[in-house]
Amino acid sequence: MTNTVGKRLVLVRHGETEWSRDGRHTGRTDLPLTTLGCNQGRQLGRRLLLLHIAPVRVLSSPRERALETARLAGFAHSVELSESLAELDYGAYEGRTTADIRAERPNWDLFREGAPGGETIAQAGARADALLAQLDPDQGEGDVALFGHGHFLRVLAARYLGADAAVARNLYLDTASISVLGHEHWWRCIRAWNLI
Repeated sequence: MTNTVGKRLVLVRHGETEWSRDGRHTGRTDLPLTTLGCNQGRQLGRRLLLLHIAPVRVLSSPRERALETARLAGFAHSVELSESLAELDYGAYEGRTTADIRAERPNWDLFREGAPGGETIAQAGARADALLAQLDPDQGEGDVALFGHGHFLRVLAARYLGADAAVARNLYLDTASISVLGHEHWWRCIRAWNLI
């Protein structure tokens, strides 16, 4: 996985929690990893090495599930906290499943409507843009690992490509997955997606 310009951004979704396992929207609620999630975190370090990914910088959402995943993957002494990597704020839909919400609102779409009292997809897109500007992925070299959450990492990938943040609806991420954003020649591209 070589590139010709800029650095690679390695997106790592946190390991399993009870709520991610059950499909419940988990934004600001700080949940620990399950036993499986801890095992997934430990395996991530080996998987990154097998993919020839050796980050020169590691950032994590401050939520326990992401930070513990980064620590278990071997980055306990080098991980930096970044509130910019926090998951979307689901407002009134925190802890609820999509099926439960759609029983009340049959046409509800997180990527179109957001959640009452929560963060809109446009707001998440602006947060992703600010993080990308800070990371300056078109300059410098070396991998930067970003440990975060399913929906926000998807929004980040969409914005990295210059697409509308709502394109994130088409980019699924499993727990403990690895994705790589990089370049082909001088343009940005997805180098790998949802490796599990």
